[in-house]
Amino acid sequence: MNPRLTLLTASRVLQQIRADHRTVALLLIVPCVLMGLLAWVFQDTPVFDQVGPALLGVFPFVVMFIVTSIATLRERTSGTLERLLAGPLGKADLMFGYAIAFGLVAIIQALVATAFAIYVCDLDVAGPVWVLVVIAVLDAVLGTALGLLASAFAHTEFQAVQFMPAFILPQFLLCGLLVARDRLPDVLSTISDFLPLSYAVDAMSAVASQVEPLGDVGPDLGIIAAWVVAALVLGALTLRRRTD
Repeated sequence: MNPRLTLLTASRVLQQIRADHRTVALLLIVPCVLMGLLAWVFQDTPVFDQVGPALLGVFPFVVMFIVTSIATLRERTSGTLERLLAGPLGKADLMFGYAIAFGLVAIIQALVATAFAIYVCDLDVAGPVWVLVVIAVLDAVLGTALGLLASAFAHTEFQAVQFMPAFILPQFLLCGLLVARDRLPDVLSTISDFLPLSYAVDAMSAVASQVEPLGDVGPDLGIIAAWVVAALVLGALTLRRRTD
């Protein structure tokens, strides 16, 4: 992997994102709208404070997955990816360049969504807000990495969207958001232990309920980071230059 080419790829992707106002709106506004709707539905109840922190990680995760998978596939179907890879640019340069670009976007997204949830929707968390932001950023980067991986297997943008239920829905059902993981059937509980979103929800829940959660969230963040790296490496290995 060439660091210079990786950074050039990240710069190119950031320029494309900046020029696409609809994508910017999707990345920054949609998580806030969803958090606001959730707060409105559960106003005057403790439910929002209970599930809000976890969803603050889930919403950016889902949005980044959709945007990244479609954006990468569009470059392949348009022939842009084939032209880029015909030069000195390697697959790893491309994948990690995308990860850096969308990672920077994820930082902005997490800051905006967290600020909106806390200062507009009055989300109450016991732990440090900056830890909440770090987890939200890492969740968004995880969505980016899995989106890049999914795009390697899709032939059309429609297929890329269809991968969302396969990659996202099982994790959402088993991550402990709907039912505590220790109350799941043994088989499902074991499966949930291998899904990265489970650790994202655990980390968010720890920040929401503990004044000093750093000891508990550290291992969770390490597992999420390992998933990010593994998804990017696997995506680079399976990425095709063009769609037949």
